[in-house]
Amino acid sequence: MTEDIKVDLELDLRGLRCPLPMVRVSQNITKVPVGGIVRAVTTDAGSLADITSWARTTGNEIIKKEQGDKDIVFFIKRSK
Repeated sequence: MTEDIKVDLELDLRGLRCPLPMVRVSQNITKVPVGGIVRAVTTDAGSLADITSWARTTGNEIIKKEQGDKDIVFFIKRSK
């Protein structure tokens, strides 16, 4: 299913601690067009709450979340 998602921007946020992954997503979301997708990879468990909350308050949409042993991957659609 992930193969069907066209990613416009990849962010490697591994090793960054809370709140930096969310801050970097916020700083970079405008680099993609409205409707574009940012793929953000992080290792910080706090990102699950931070990025989800950020998306909800900014009106952007997390279209998919994948959690592995180490990495957490977010696919975020820019809404405005």
